[in-house]
Amino acid sequence: MDQAGGFNEFMISIFPFIALFAIMYFLVLRPQQRRVKEHREMVSNVRRGDTVVTAGGLVGKVAKVEENEVQVEIAENVRVRVVKTTISEVRSKSEPVPANSNSPS
Repeated sequence: MDQAGGFNEFMISIFPFIALFAIMYFLVLRPQQRRVKEHREMVSNVRRGDTVVTAGGLVGKVAKVEENEVQVEIAENVRVRVVKTTISEVRSKSEPVPANSNSPS
């Protein structure tokens, strides 16, 4: 009986740590994982013509999309290369632009 009593005391003393971890998981970790997933989807769906905001605060229109970078036009004839993961917001989605936009309609 002494061993069972010691085990019960151990479980009672470790229960607050388990409860704290569960609370942290549901209040902090799960929402953060969801935000990361949404950001990853947003970045992968960036298209030419979208208006984006970078983490540095630059606002511009996407001119070209590459695998890991995008070219953002921040002023007329001023383009900067931006790493995709630094895009923090897509303000306005545009219709997909055809690859060959010079073809007659």
